[in-house]
Amino acid sequence: MTAKLKKYFPMIREKEEVLAEICKNSTLHTKFKSWTPEQQEEFLNLCTGVKGLKLLYDSFFKEIMNPEYVPKRLDDFLSHMLCQKVTILKILPGDSTRIADESSLLIMDIVVELEDRSIANIEMQKIGYLFPGQRSACYSADLLLRQYKRIKGETNKNFSYKDIKNVYTIVLFERSPKIFHIYPFHFYHFFEQKSDTGLEMELLQKYLFIPLDIFQKRQQNESINNKRDAWLTLFSNDNPDTIIKLITEYPEFLEIYEEAYRICLNIERVMGMFSEELAILDRNTVKYMIDEMQNEIDEQKHTIDEQSHAIKEQSQTIERMQKEYHKSITNTIDILRSLNLSDAEIIARICDKYQIQESQVLPYF
Repeated sequence: MTAKLKKYFPMIREKEEVLAEICKNSTLHTKFKSWTPEQQEEFLNLCTGVKGLKLLYDSFFKEIMNPEYVPKRLDDFLSHMLCQKVTILKILPGDSTRIADESSLLIMDIVVELEDRSIANIEMQKIGYLFPGQRSACYSADLLLRQYKRIKGETNKNFSYKDIKNVYTIVLFERSPKIFHIYPFHFYHFFEQKSDTGLEMELLQKYLFIPLDIFQKRQQNESINNKRDAWLTLFSNDNPDTIIKLITEYPEFLEIYEEAYRICLNIERVMGMFSEELAILDRNTVKYMIDEMQNEIDEQKHTIDEQSHAIKEQSQTIERMQKEYHKSITNTIDILRSLNLSDAEIIARICDKYQIQESQVLPYF
């Protein structure tokens, strides 16, 4: 397996060479031994080309897709995701409060201004947050408001709402939330606001969600049909055969892998990256599980509250019916007494009419 990728990336090293460098450095050796056998094997497979690189690793991704260093790549990526020509004009400051709260689940979170002055917020999430729609709507609204304030500040008295441009919220999930798996054959979900009458009006907020895990499952037995699929394959697949197919059909991705494999030549750096990824994965998994459990608890509480309300209503209905039943028997007894019937005959008629025992009628006398 190693030879397959080494043919294209000769800088890939052999397993023995990597292990020898680790053993020479006591700090690296201690760190390596602290990993489980499975983690050790995963690391060696990554460095030696047995498996392809996971380009969604934070350090890899920031290196190969940094819009300051390689803006054309992000231009091309966004162009094929949005199905329109995109050129990044500049990087805008992000939301520091948001990043502080949620950065552990984010691989990338950048805000860019496009050539037509539209705003795009691009996120890569390791594990998808709960409530992705509500969350994205909040950040889209925040971006729109920030754009409004910025443009109004720049134009002063000459401000016009026509200067406010589209705001795109683009989210790619490495591990997508459950809601996306309702559509297991779809990996491209574009949202925009539309009228139910057909009236067209530019409401500015657009959303694109791409679950990479669903894309990868769908692509297992399919070819790479277009550049959009090629980009998504780059970020979702570490199979050597698929990587070779990708760089053969789209040679421009060869340079990206070369840059990433050059990072792997620095064993100390790549071990630090790998350790950080393991720690982030642990934190993310725990946070994700806690969020899922809390969501399940909230749903169960809601169900219990609904059931309690239904039981209360049923109890009130039963109580009302019992009162009406007792009142019916009492009224029937009064009517029979008005006919001068004896108690024995009244009891017999009540038992027959209501299909009850004599002992159940006596308390009414």
